[in-house]
Amino acid sequence: MRKPKLSFWQIINMNVGFFGIQYSFGLQQSAVNPIYDMLGASPEDIPILNLAGPMTGLLVQPIIGALSDKTWSPRWGRRKPFFLIGALMCSFALLVYPFSSSLWMAAGLLWILDAGNNTAMEPYRAFIADTLDAEQQPTGFQAQSFFTGFGQTLANLSLFIFPLLIIGRTGSLPNWVYASFFLGAICSIGSIWWSVRTTPEIPPTPEELEKIRNAEGGLFAPFKEILGAISDMPKVMWLLALVYLFQWYALFCYWQNSSKSIALSVWDATPLENPKLYEEAVGWTGLVNGWYNIITFLSAFGLVWFARKIGPKYVHLFCLILAAAGFLAFPQIENKYLLFVAITGFGIGWASMMGIPYLMVVNDIPKERYGVYMGIINMMIVIPMILQTLTFGYVLKNFLGNDPRNAITFAGALLVVAALGVLFIKPSKPISSEFVSPPMGH
Repeated sequence: MRKPKLSFWQIINMNVGFFGIQYSFGLQQSAVNPIYDMLGASPEDIPILNLAGPMTGLLVQPIIGALSDKTWSPRWGRRKPFFLIGALMCSFALLVYPFSSSLWMAAGLLWILDAGNNTAMEPYRAFIADTLDAEQQPTGFQAQSFFTGFGQTLANLSLFIFPLLIIGRTGSLPNWVYASFFLGAICSIGSIWWSVRTTPEIPPTPEELEKIRNAEGGLFAPFKEILGAISDMPKVMWLLALVYLFQWYALFCYWQNSSKSIALSVWDATPLENPKLYEEAVGWTGLVNGWYNIITFLSAFGLVWFARKIGPKYVHLFCLILAAAGFLAFPQIENKYLLFVAITGFGIGWASMMGIPYLMVVNDIPKERYGVYMGIINMMIVIPMILQTLTFGYVLKNFLGNDPRNAITFAGALLVVAALGVLFIKPSKPISSEFVSPPMGH
């Protein structure tokens, strides 16, 4: 069946739901760890408290991808049921999260929030492949990159603006925390609802329906499919996994420690000794992280152009070096305004991390297993995060002096190692021009 051509704005509509998902992820990156601090977490406890994100990503995304491949309802479609279930879970967790009365209640709600986000996000990647033809798919994926940067930018800006407008405390947390999370709940369900209402799914052909009906069922069927895909995985994906090991370990170190690093280097404050100054540092961190996300969605399309000129391998290598330089400078900066200069390098690196690695492997992935391999790539992301949550508390305490500034420096060093790993990646096929010059509308 030939897929219909969509206008640029129709492609935007179908990806609006990604905005809500990424607003929620933005809150997790910049607000959850400060909340843990406010609830009395010790520095070495922070990594293990963040285990929810990578564990739910490891378990949920590949399984949901495999299940949605085998789903079709004339009323609800194939991917949309998973969007809606995920969005409802996210909205519930975001509404309840600020009422956390203890550290472990907050950690438990984070598991629900992450499970919901991953349930909604994995089939969203497959939704693009289902709905758009090869010519328009790059536009669809770049739209998701745009909404990633846009959603996370607004989430981080809310952490800076709301403390200026909303004062006072309720329970253990400031009132601005409630406002940020309530807005996240509205964005999560509202944006998904918009995409579901505006974009119909393409029904499967009779042959595809027959395959769905005859697909192996049972509890273990998705796991068998995932294991089979891993055993057949192209070499270029194994090499990408090596790069991701260092890259994503480093990013988790940054996200967990950025607020505390800024608090020490700029305000000379800690959460327990100077709570008021620490709150100010958290708000500034939201602004800094908002800036790198602005850089991300402004630079995303430009990086794809450079990927065609010099190859995605060298674009990603250069962007990782830029990000590493930013991280290495970050904890040494005492002027809060110069932090924006340092984090600009990470903004460009983050834009590359969201899209360029897919260009390095997409032509080596068999199209009939696209959804499963998208889930496997996510496993490559979350396994380093799990390793970080299990090991970095020990590293931070015994080798880095429990100093969050040293954690950021360590992250910069790991990105240098990741950049060296990129040199070993050799895609077997060149980038098709269709992945570089997407049409902007019809």
